[in-house]
Amino acid sequence: MLVTIEGIDGSGKSSLVLSLHTLLSDLSPVFTREPGSTWVGDQVRRAVAEKADPITEALLFAADHAAHLSTLVRPSLERGLLVISDRYSDSRYAYQQETLKGYIDDPLAWLRALHAGWTVCPDLTFLIVLPVDEALSRIKEKQNREHFENHRLLEKVQDQYLALAKSDPSRFVLVDGTKDEGEIAGFVAGVIRDAFGRSRSHRRP
Repeated sequence: MLVTIEGIDGSGKSSLVLSLHTLLSDLSPVFTREPGSTWVGDQVRRAVAEKADPITEALLFAADHAAHLSTLVRPSLERGLLVISDRYSDSRYAYQQETLKGYIDDPLAWLRALHAGWTVCPDLTFLIVLPVDEALSRIKEKQNREHFENHRLLEKVQDQYLALAKSDPSRFVLVDGTKDEGEIAGFVAGVIRDAFGRSRSHRRP
């Protein structure tokens, strides 16, 4: 079972994932993230830091996704493991859909076509929704902020996330990012635990 955690920068994804390490330890989940820790992921981070043109950046993100799938996600799923990823393909659909405007006629269609036929769709996606001002206040002390981390872009990205969730309500679970971290983590852990239990029961002969 593949679970993804999504949301704009500063929404609390990393804190949530850290809590899930403890709350779901008995399920022995595989925790991962995108961009990944391979050399491809290193190039993605370099492209972001150096503000590469949006098409180059998007293609590098897709290459990192391909490496992530082949080296970790698919092998883990084939073993019947629970995989939890901090960011996944929806991050590209939300962020690159905005950064590619003016470069690609229909960015979302182009991004979906780029992933078609080889990506793995998540079984469950938690989207943390938080007012942009609050998200930015959480990262205001961050050193070397990325070009994504500005108010105008993050507002548009969150709108794109919400549109993605509306188009696939059976997969997305909206999470109120203003709630207490412990309350959020407990809720998300409970939903994952129930869904993973059902997925395992369905695999039994």
